[in-house]
Amino acid sequence: MGVKSMSVVNRIDRLINVAVLTVSDTRTKETDKGGQLVQQYLKDLNVEIKEGHYQIVKDDVTEIQTQVNEWLSKDVDAIITTGGTGISQRDVTIEAIKPLLDKEIEGFGEIFRYLSYTEDVGTRAILSRAIAGTVGHQVIISIPGSTGAVKLAMEKLITKELNHLVHELNK
Repeated sequence: MGVKSMSVVNRIDRLINVAVLTVSDTRTKETDKGGQLVQQYLKDLNVEIKEGHYQIVKDDVTEIQTQVNEWLSKDVDAIITTGGTGISQRDVTIEAIKPLLDKEIEGFGEIFRYLSYTEDVGTRAILSRAIAGTVGHQVIISIPGSTGAVKLAMEKLITKELNHLVHELNK
């Protein structure tokens, strides 16, 4: 007797409100290909990005936390950050986001690095510190800012699980 696979995915029956934060010392809204790509993928989902819910901040812990905390205090279901997840001295997104989390979703970073290794950058995947976690009924996902990393994270993980994550946090 075979094992039946579960094909039912929990869905939330309302617009999901997402904020997108790019962390960069050099990008502008015109040159931020990673942040723009995240928004393009979100348009295909049951997602809303309200006015003011796309911002760029410098690689600075205080600036990152200030913007994220502002969105967390509003009706945002999810925050997706791009950039600042590497190991250079300027990469401080993880240091800013991790202390805010109630629960880390370890599997996100593990699977992202595995997919990066097998499908994108090979052994350079070890340099990524991408994470996801929850703050109350909200989720924060931090991914690298390169378009290859954004495409990988959005196609393989975020667009497939965002609705389910929001559902689980609000049931």
